[in-house]
Amino acid sequence: MLTKRIIPCLDVKKGKVVKGVKFENHRNVGDPVELAKKYSIDQADELVFYDIYSSVESESVSIKWINEIAKNINIPFCVAGGIKNISKAKEVLYMGADKISINTPAIENPDLISELAKVFGSQCVVIGIDSYFNGIDFVVYAKTGSVQSRYDVGKKTLEWINEVQDRGAGEIVLNCMNQDGVQKGYDLDQLMLAREACKVPLIASGGAGTMEDFKNVFESCDVDGALAASVFHDNKINIKKLKDYLYDNKIEVRV
Repeated sequence: MLTKRIIPCLDVKKGKVVKGVKFENHRNVGDPVELAKKYSIDQADELVFYDIYSSVESESVSIKWINEIAKNINIPFCVAGGIKNISKAKEVLYMGADKISINTPAIENPDLISELAKVFGSQCVVIGIDSYFNGIDFVVYAKTGSVQSRYDVGKKTLEWINEVQDRGAGEIVLNCMNQDGVQKGYDLDQLMLAREACKVPLIASGGAGTMEDFKNVFESCDVDGALAASVFHDNKINIKKLKDYLYDNKIEVRV
């Protein structure tokens, strides 16, 4: 049985790690390299870095800090942020990232998913999906790094999950926007629906506030990993203690 992954998420804006609530009011929480080193020591299974400013400004992720992170940690990490072509993906991977993640670029050019999978292999291609419940259905949003730039792309979340898999995505990170940063638990209802549709590894994102939230999402939704930011950045949850708690509750984790 594959172990469940605990994944700190680091939103990078202009070279600093930031965190907001429901994608607004971002505050500075530290240096990406120093936080990466800390989480590696704390036994995180992998890290995800979102250069949130890149997609907003229609730029590509800055590679300055990627190689520094690769030289300072010994766990896998994924990088996202305006990766719009094979050339940029190759550059990010060459600098030391293990995976690349695309969100808005995949929406704007769905063929990019297949192109990346063909060149680098599906296992290297992660699709980030920012999903919002509008009172009627779960829908996909793009350019979510800023409240001013984000927009409804006109796709239903479950339909987009099926499409990106068909195009070669090797993993999906489903970020439930309504829960983001509020620390009231993962959106279990949405994640259960996503799990039924998703045949590749599925990572839950948005809403972790307690150790029990991690336990609930693994038990109820059978996700492959749980991603969180605020609870780790603010030292509300220690990753090693979290893993001990999950292990004691019969959830397979790497300890």
